[in-house]
This record gives sequence, structure tokens and C-alpha cells, in this order.
Amino acid sequence: MNTASTLNFRIATKEDLKEIIKMMADDPLGSQREVVSEIISEKYMSAFEKIQADPNQELTVAEMNGVLVATFQLTFIQYLNFQGGVRAQIEAVRTNSNYRSRGIGTKVFEYAINRAKAKGCHLIQLTTDKARPDALRFYEKLGFKAAHEGMKLKL
Repeated sequence: MNTASTLNFRIATKEDLKEIIKMMADDPLGSQREVVSEIISEKYMSAFEKIQADPNQELTVAEMNGVLVATFQLTFIQYLNFQGGVRAQIEAVRTNSNYRSRGIGTKVFEYAINRAKAKGCHLIQLTTDKARPDALRFYEKLGFKAAHEGMKLKL
């Protein structure tokens, strides 16, 4: 049964932070970066407040029957290229591990792509860690193309 059709998308609230952090930590890479605890750290709270205050950021959650089942962050980037175009960057896409393989990820991307179009974006982009081959295949299935070589410098 595909339950993803009953998803409700909304902007995240502070009350959602603990569940969002749990979703981010619930994979081999995230478990090395994120800290799940009963008390949400000041670092997470500060980041959440900055995201919430920025009109070019949307930290979104998807609910199903009152349960947070997915999250992602969209950033809208204004730039001069493409005649003053706007692009969307999607990051921190996570589905609750108890709800994977139900079509939720596809619904998340359909929603995110429609949000980007509504904001006038001509492009939506993402990065994925090379250690996540399943994610790469999923993004390619959605129509994303590896058109550029991404590079990062840890600071």
C-alpha cells in the first residue's frame, strides 16, 4: 500500500527539532555527525532560529497521521548568472527509517520541485555523498543528472 499520498507538508517548528535530528542521525554517515539527546543543544537551536529567520530558507517536514516521516531543507539562491536567476538547493533529505520504501521520498521531491518552481527557480540542485550509492540511484531515477563535478573543502 502506498501511504505517501496522505503526506502533509509544513514548515518545521521548534517542537519538530528532536525528530528532525533523529532522522538526520539515522544512517551510517549521519550517526557520525549528529548528536541525539533528550536536550537539544544550543548549536541546533541557534541554527534552527537562523534558518527560520531567513526568507530564503525553508526547513520542511512531512507528516503522516501525525508522525514526522520526512524532512528536508530548501535554500533559494539568488545570483547573477542566467540573467539574475534563482536556484534551489535541497539538503538534509531524510525519511524516517520506519517509513522507507513507501514512496515518501518521491513525494518529498515532487513537493520540493513544486516549491522551487513557485519561487521562480530555474533549477534545483543537490549534492550527495559518494558513500550513498542508493541515494545517487534514487536521485537519477527522479531525473537529476550529474552535470558538474562537485568539490568541497573542509574548514
